[in-house]
Amino acid sequence: MRTLVQGGTVVTATETTEADVVIEDEKVVAIGTGMSVEADTVIDATGRYVMPGGVDVHTHMELPFGGSFCSDDFETGTRAAAFGGTTTIVDFALQDYGEGLRQGLDRWFDKAKIATTDYGLHMIVREVNDQVLKEMDELVGEGVTSFKLFMAYPGVFMLDDASIFRAMRQAADSGALIMMHAENGGPIDVLIRQFLEEGKTDPVNHGLTRPPVMEGEAVHRVFKLAELAGTPAYIVHLSSRDALNAVREARDRGMPAFAETCPQYLYLSIDDMARPGFEGAKFVCSPPLRTADHQEELWKGLQGGDLQVVSTDHAPFNYVGQKDLGKDDFSKIPNGLPSVEDRFTLLYGGVEAGHIGLNRFVELVATAPAKMFGLYPRKGTIAPGSDADIVVFDPRVERTISAQAQHMRVDYSCYEGRKVRGLPEVVLQRGRILVKGGAFHGKPGQGRFIPRSRITS
Repeated sequence: MRTLVQGGTVVTATETTEADVVIEDEKVVAIGTGMSVEADTVIDATGRYVMPGGVDVHTHMELPFGGSFCSDDFETGTRAAAFGGTTTIVDFALQDYGEGLRQGLDRWFDKAKIATTDYGLHMIVREVNDQVLKEMDELVGEGVTSFKLFMAYPGVFMLDDASIFRAMRQAADSGALIMMHAENGGPIDVLIRQFLEEGKTDPVNHGLTRPPVMEGEAVHRVFKLAELAGTPAYIVHLSSRDALNAVREARDRGMPAFAETCPQYLYLSIDDMARPGFEGAKFVCSPPLRTADHQEELWKGLQGGDLQVVSTDHAPFNYVGQKDLGKDDFSKIPNGLPSVEDRFTLLYGGVEAGHIGLNRFVELVATAPAKMFGLYPRKGTIAPGSDADIVVFDPRVERTISAQAQHMRVDYSCYEGRKVRGLPEVVLQRGRILVKGGAFHGKPGQGRFIPRSRITS
């Protein structure tokens, strides 16, 4: 079956050109103009951008956290991702205490059977021992090439520096990438207990007990440990100027230091956590939202290449029935925001505002994450031989984000009422239409697990 995407402007991380795209057997086979092509399906992209499908390398589908589970599973979450222009996610499988990595990975493969888009998996490591280190190498051989470790959440996820260092040394030998949640969990825990004892229970105190200095310190420590271990490291959901400066310092001394940020840190602030009543709980995530002055510095980080990727850290919890577990205790509010559907258009807002160019947008939303996490050139670009994961994006559409219109399975939107430009109008996965005309044409289980190559950065 042959598909022709005709009359659009093809945008990759390096080029912008008026061209048609020919798809056959799930792959892009030709890009050009003046081609005489007979096709079974013709998609008119006149006046639109033709871009590679988004790659979101930080999602949490059905993750257990804070006495609850993320409200999106692999079906609803990947469906929402597709409506938002994302055709590949990399989710986090979770090791439980007392078990090896294999059990956690198999549990996530079972969860992912209903995925509607393609997906990869990282592995969250909660315990480090000789067996786990051996399993890390085994998983790398199966295409699970990245491992997430935590410096935060004592008693839940937090590892000590010795365990982190052991995992980093193992990754250095196997070509894996260590991903770090970088906040200094010990002092933060002391502050949380102090605030609660003082009766400071409102959602905004979640942010006040996790100050930027504790993120900056942890990021600095990550790269010192990684330098000693002789391995790259990647900071997830970087939120602050303090943390970004620690990344810059490491890069300036020649370290392979990488980091992502998320749309919430570019557009939301601690003022949202301070909304009247309990509404601020909608915005509780970790690291927390910062004061608005950090946003400009994060945009500069994206402009200058100190931040390589924009992911979502999609971790949705309903306001009613989940977030309100912390009604009288901010430390019990499940941490996480819904955003897998909004990333593509929100980041395009950076193009509209002049923060980044169109090619840099594609690089951040698709190409760089695919390269960083071993999916490129199969994913993240439009080129002969790549998977035909394509977004026909209309930059002229003006719309308002709302919970009523979203497809994520959650009862609110962090961006309620925000006016945006741009709409992923047609979304293709391996040449097959997922979204067109505002309707979903995929089905549960059609997404494929994509093994990833070892890290070469």
